[in-house]
Amino acid sequence: MSILSEFKEFAVKGNVMDLAVGVIIGGAFGTITTSLVEDIIMPIVTLIAGGELNFKNMFIVLGDIPEGVARNYDALKAAGIPVLAYGSFFTVLINFIILAFIIFMMVKFVNRLRRQQPVVPDAIAEEIVLLREISAKLSNNNSVK
Repeated sequence: MSILSEFKEFAVKGNVMDLAVGVIIGGAFGTITTSLVEDIIMPIVTLIAGGELNFKNMFIVLGDIPEGVARNYDALKAAGIPVLAYGSFFTVLINFIILAFIIFMMVKFVNRLRRQQPVVPDAIAEEIVLLREISAKLSNNNSVK
């Protein structure tokens, strides 16, 4: 078997395709969650905190700031000055917590759906019915004696 045909067999298998779809959807879902945190949740948190919080501009400068460079996060990063951006980390942490909660709720929902399905498949149910009929006939034969 050639390497090309082996690769084709590997790439077309269901597991690889499922993984690819999962990664693509996961990336898109991550983008949605990031927007939810940055565009909806963080402004509400800022409003509750008094309207003066800007988590992106919460940082500690770890180097000297040259003259002419504005003292905001974007300007400092563009100038190559090291900053400890704990505000950005806080935003990413909230993003992760929301994403983890949503995934937890999805798994919980899927588990609930799985529990609602019949536990005994049809083939096994038919075998149980046959075994009960056999048992009933055997008990009738034993009672006749």
